[in-house]
Amino acid sequence: MNVTADWQRRSPSRDALSACLAGLVVGLLAGAALGVLWWRLAPRVPLVVRPGDSFPQGYQPDGYIAADVSFAVLGLVAGLAVAIGLVTIRRHHLVWALCAGLLAGGVGSAVMWFVGRRLGSVDIAGLIATTTQDVVVDAPLQVSMPAVLLVWPIATSTVVTIAAAVDWWSGFGKDVSERSAPVEPG
Repeated sequence: MNVTADWQRRSPSRDALSACLAGLVVGLLAGAALGVLWWRLAPRVPLVVRPGDSFPQGYQPDGYIAADVSFAVLGLVAGLAVAIGLVTIRRHHLVWALCAGLLAGGVGSAVMWFVGRRLGSVDIAGLIATTTQDVVVDAPLQVSMPAVLLVWPIATSTVVTIAAAVDWWSGFGKDVSERSAPVEPG
């Protein structure tokens, strides 16, 4: 007989709290690291700064698109990695894995955006106010398509949903085979 002390038993609310706390910590740490990586990988658009104005040098939508795509790819990889880790750890509590994954994805995407934006920031208003001639600088990093902030949470929820569907289907198959087995008279 396995007897555990009351303090060793885990309650559902404690499991939920620990899963959400883990999601928050993972989101903060991974988001900060991926923000630095995004800052290093994303291309910059040259920006012409004149006295009183600034504008992109030439028409270059590919620079903005590449920054968004690199953000989305990093978010996708992070979402898949975090979800696989959470599903592996919390296989019997997929609802809490989903909550922790969504929390990690939301916080991680926001932190990733914030860190990348701050590291790639340029004081454009200060340059406009102080420059006397045309100056070309790298534009600050930005997300021009806000939907890429949702890639990480969507990837996480997709993996957890697939894991839940596999669990449901395997349980469904067991139920069907048990119901269709002939009953032997006792």
